[in-house]
Amino acid sequence: MRKNFAITGVAGYIAPRHLRAIRDTGNQLVAALDPHDSVGILDSFSFGVRYFPEFERFDRYLDKLRRGPVEQRLHYLSICSPNYLHDAHIRLALRVGADAICEKPLVINPWNLDALEECERETERKVYTILQLRVHPALMELREKLQAEGAAHKHEVVLTYVTSRGHWYDVSWKGSEERSGGIATNIGVHFFDLLLWLFGPADRCLVHLKEPKRMAGYLELKNANVRWFLSADTADLPPSAVEGAKTTFRSITVGGKEIEFTEGFTDLHTRVYERTLEGKGFGIGDARGAIELVHRIRSTAISPANASAHPVLLRSMASYLTQDDMAVAHP
Repeated sequence: MRKNFAITGVAGYIAPRHLRAIRDTGNQLVAALDPHDSVGILDSFSFGVRYFPEFERFDRYLDKLRRGPVEQRLHYLSICSPNYLHDAHIRLALRVGADAICEKPLVINPWNLDALEECERETERKVYTILQLRVHPALMELREKLQAEGAAHKHEVVLTYVTSRGHWYDVSWKGSEERSGGIATNIGVHFFDLLLWLFGPADRCLVHLKEPKRMAGYLELKNANVRWFLSADTADLPPSAVEGAKTTFRSITVGGKEIEFTEGFTDLHTRVYERTLEGKGFGIGDARGAIELVHRIRSTAISPANASAHPVLLRSMASYLTQDDMAVAHP
């Protein structure tokens, strides 16, 4: 049976991946919301989509569908709006009798997850999220390998993610920690989810660098010690990416072996949608660990960087780190 979808934030950066996923899974988009009317992309998917620039009229239309014929009722609301609106738009989905498929992060603050779980119970609808790295073939293979090896020792891990953003980023909602959660939440949340999925829950958490477009730190997980670095500054791209005219670099090194997974992201949203429609989607429980961790990272004071810092920081600090500092393997 073909499912009816609506979408919020349809003029945004990530919406095309959701639009393709809806189409490629054989379903139909019936309504879209965005206060910005640059939404001509809708014609690439259907000429019959009802578009609303005002939330109130969109809300009213979805409620009208809820009261109408069964075949017209909404099954899913895909949420691609700014992070600080996710909670409200998820509640809208549940209220009109639909399940929610929400972009990361599901919410900015972990306590909102408890309230959403209560809403799920009250409405008997479900909240799903996009944890696309869990369906990346190279990372699925890595997890299988790690599970086969068991937890005989802690792995030494280096995670690096650089995704270039221009000056617009700073003045948009994404540059506001209150509205986006900051770079650790807006850009890093699915990478922290990846680390927890691969290596287990976090124990110790240190932050060595905290800037609007760059963060770095150190985590002690159940089965790994992790040095991580996130950046939206093109100056942090490695030479290999610059030479290849790439604006994004994603890499995870486990025990000295690097898995560079910059490629392979084009259809991951579709794979997550397929899982969700099969009843195997990622829910609130799956998202909770990373939401709690990024909130912890945002709330952690900066610690002086030593040899536990990410290699990018170590290279920039090499001129003034003392020999004693460099001799310390862990904080």
